[in-house]
Amino acid sequence: MNLFYIPEVKPDTKTIVLSEEESKHACRVLRLKVGDQLRLLDGVGGSYVAEIADDHPKHCQVSIVSYTFEQPAEQEIHIAIAPTKNNERLEWFLEKATELGITEVSLVVCSNSERKQVKEERFEKILIAAMKQSQRTYLPRLNGLISFKDFLRKHPQGAIAHCYAGEKKAIKDVMKPSNYPILIGPEGDFSREEVDAALQLGYDVVSLGTNRLRTETAGLYACMLCLKN
Repeated sequence: MNLFYIPEVKPDTKTIVLSEEESKHACRVLRLKVGDQLRLLDGVGGSYVAEIADDHPKHCQVSIVSYTFEQPAEQEIHIAIAPTKNNERLEWFLEKATELGITEVSLVVCSNSERKQVKEERFEKILIAAMKQSQRTYLPRLNGLISFKDFLRKHPQGAIAHCYAGEKKAIKDVMKPSNYPILIGPEGDFSREEVDAALQLGYDVVSLGTNRLRTETAGLYACMLCLKN
């Protein structure tokens, strides 16, 4: 059944008009007609079977047939990652991490960051497409650009993965079920000052293996390690 992301739909909704973009996709691209069924996702666990009542290509109206709710995952996975110089690499990370089950992404500007501007609207579309492709009912939360300092202020506990020598812990040994972001630095890694600032707050230093990973690879690998926890 074809999937559509409609955040406006609610459990008590009887009928709803799809956005112009989703109406066009349903009625022109997929050629769905009156009486055909589709599935709506609200991005917060709700899944709705709906039937087309009006197949207008600009304002397709559907009637809700049934509603089911999926409980959120017990383990939150929050990756706080520095945007990569090559935008496509970060987009790849967002797509694959969503397919795996990430719950939240923060974009953190660090001292060595080469990219300090991003197109959040495009990133949001990538998350939505990946959610539908992987048939997830929850859309990962995307937090806009924030400085490293301000991120630490908002998140006083978590983990940091860096390339400096020293003792590091396994993610599975320190991971907490919620409010525990994992910081992934830019291509030039975190500065010493940034690492020290995180450590002063009690952040755990975690290992991502012995190989030196690209930023987007490190983010995805951290996500996978959280899933194993």
